[in-house]
Amino acid sequence: EVRLVESGGGLAQAGGSLTLSCAASGFTFDEYAIGWFRQGPGKAREGVSCIRNNTGSTYYASSVKGRFTTSRGNGKNTVSLHLNSLKPEDTAIYFCATHISDYLCSQFSASDVGLWGQGTQVTVAS
Repeated sequence: EVRLVESGGGLAQAGGSLTLSCAASGFTFDEYAIGWFRQGPGKAREGVSCIRNNTGSTYYASSVKGRFTTSRGNGKNTVSLHLNSLKPEDTAIYFCATHISDYLCSQFSASDVGLWGQGTQVTVAS
């Protein structure tokens, strides 16, 4: 079965850090960009970050730039999102996403995503 499995969510204090991980199951991230999206309470799903497959270039939403970092694991089937300097407005369900064409990586468009993870909750307390 082809799927994405996220882990690492939880509760953090404002100013704190969390690391989210995404593992590919049944396939590898060989040909696609890997993105992270989030959906806060009562909000639309928004793109947070993306890492291209061919160059490793990374892109971030302005709301998280300088605070969040995405990276690939040593193998071909894991990606992480490091959340630093967390704010209460970062509270959301975070989704790993792939089957995104590399050239669309920076667009952060949910409609370009071919495969979603189940999501992991991040809650930031003030």
